[in-house]
Amino acid sequence: MGKTLIEKLIASHLVTGEMIPGKDVGLKIDHTLTQDATGTMAYIQFEALGVPRVRTELSVSYLDHQLGQVSFENADDHRFLQSIAAKYGLVYSRPGNGICHQVHLERFGVPGKTLIGSDSHTPTAGGIGMLAFGAGGMDVALTMAGTPFNIKMPQIVNVELTGTLRPWVSGKDVILEMLRRLTVRGGVNKAFEYTGPGLACLSVPARSAIANMGTELGATTSVFVSDEVTHSFLKAQHREKDWMPLYPDEDAVYADKIIIDLSTLEPMIAQPHMPDKVVPVSELEGHPLDQVFIGSCTNSSYFDLVKVARIMKGKVVAPNVEMALSPGSKQVFEMAARSGVLADLIASGVRILEVGCTACGGGGFAPNSTGISMRSSCRNFIGRSGTRDAQVYLASSETCAASALAGFFTTAEPYSELLKTVQDADEFIINDNMFVVPPEDGSNVEILRGPNIKALPSFKELDETIRSVVVSKLGNDITTDDIIPATAEIVKYRSNIGKISEYVLTRRDPEFYKKITARGNGIIIAGENYGQGSSREHAALAPKYLGVKAIISKSFARIHVQNLANFGILPLNFVNFEDYEKIDPDDELEIANTRESLHKGRFIVRNLTKGLEFEAVHPLTAKQQEIVIAGGLLRYTKERSK
Repeated sequence: MGKTLIEKLIASHLVTGEMIPGKDVGLKIDHTLTQDATGTMAYIQFEALGVPRVRTELSVSYLDHQLGQVSFENADDHRFLQSIAAKYGLVYSRPGNGICHQVHLERFGVPGKTLIGSDSHTPTAGGIGMLAFGAGGMDVALTMAGTPFNIKMPQIVNVELTGTLRPWVSGKDVILEMLRRLTVRGGVNKAFEYTGPGLACLSVPARSAIANMGTELGATTSVFVSDEVTHSFLKAQHREKDWMPLYPDEDAVYADKIIIDLSTLEPMIAQPHMPDKVVPVSELEGHPLDQVFIGSCTNSSYFDLVKVARIMKGKVVAPNVEMALSPGSKQVFEMAARSGVLADLIASGVRILEVGCTACGGGGFAPNSTGISMRSSCRNFIGRSGTRDAQVYLASSETCAASALAGFFTTAEPYSELLKTVQDADEFIINDNMFVVPPEDGSNVEILRGPNIKALPSFKELDETIRSVVVSKLGNDITTDDIIPATAEIVKYRSNIGKISEYVLTRRDPEFYKKITARGNGIIIAGENYGQGSSREHAALAPKYLGVKAIISKSFARIHVQNLANFGILPLNFVNFEDYEKIDPDDELEIANTRESLHKGRFIVRNLTKGLEFEAVHPLTAKQQEIVIAGGLLRYTKERSK
């Protein structure tokens, strides 16, 4: 029986475990990346391990999120990150060099290599055939120290693409169609492998946009074959030597198969406030519009900017619309400037924001109150844009540009002839002067710490009996943005757990901080898919700091389960969803014999207030169980290194 491409990549990096879906596998990781919103804490954790130098082939510290330096905290983090990179042997990508996923794809991505990053959209690199995973900062720290990366072996789903996209339809519409079919829960514990004759019409930027937003499906990762399109992209980046062909075996067996005929696909749009609330743009034709943003790690490539400029050249953004754009990298920005693309965009009234993540995560260009914003970015969670009552829609760059000119929702079909001949660049401008290479010996480098950079809190081992009140009861699809918002006024405290903990669940339960600090501890009850969204470990670390002992939900998102384990919070799932309905805030719950129950896999939870009890199970692997018992991954690792 032949192997899938993902099976081949996992097999070539397998250190521990068996490739059986649901079983724990440990993988050798070739590359790591961090960004500045998650990196500071990741490197504080790496320091705590006492390892003198990173042990990967390549580790890169990117600065792309915290660019709005309106106070000292972000600037201090940047100084800390540069000094850490020099001391421990990381490449440092300076502010202005670009978004981690875009830049890694351009300058470092290698088909067949493995990559983990402290950002959930790290699977972007699957667009060139890398096996890439998003993870919490603690997992990245351990991997940099030479430890294998542990995941549950996913089920592998083949997405066969046939036909050819029409000129006004793009890769973004492919992943929106996937979200329409499968929802944000449809990819949990699955990996998607894209194959088929339709790949020939998808550029590497289009493929990477699809791989990027596979994260919104809840997927473990998404991987494309490495073919002549990949070869051409790497050749244009002057990295032809990094290319290798990668395909599944002809007789590969998949857990499931999805077929998408690209020739029938039409422009799609995700409605507020979830990436899976997808309908064809035609259903919303004429819908009013206040704002358009093009950028983020999904659609900020040079290829995207050329298409937008073709549509907008010689025209002006509609009077009722504000439009802004963030190039994905310095390379993209320079290419756009030298080719005339940037001049065409500026002449059309497009505001050019800083090279980086900017508006995608609330880092500027927030919509007006109750504003309707169309964005080419990857998420539209409530409040993420920086405006709580804004209505954010997700669409392709082409749809965004056409709608900005029209002043309402529409497609780029009228610009078909202009888009028909757009190709990705045959050769990119190569200027790596914004990378700082570490010295061979960093032992004498001084780590620069500002007053906002605090030490990592320490935690005790798991209680044998947990007895605590339900401090909050939440619904379905609670995102990491709900748990710890990512907007500019909060993200600057990512290296200060005591301070950022004040913002836990402020969007869903404004009294949460007050309630849990008054009680000293608590249990959270939640619906399905708790913790979906980003890889930010702060969504587990900050609740742990406040005293959250356990979270009982109908289901969890993959990365969040790992982060909960990493910080010693017990994650449990209801066996019967009806039991969720029987619990109220302030009920006192008791979970006894936690260690024995972990190993058995089943718990009896007693509701002492109501005199009821119910069954729960856990979603943890054997190793994750031991990590939870130890009180978290750092404590677990230190105990085993004595």
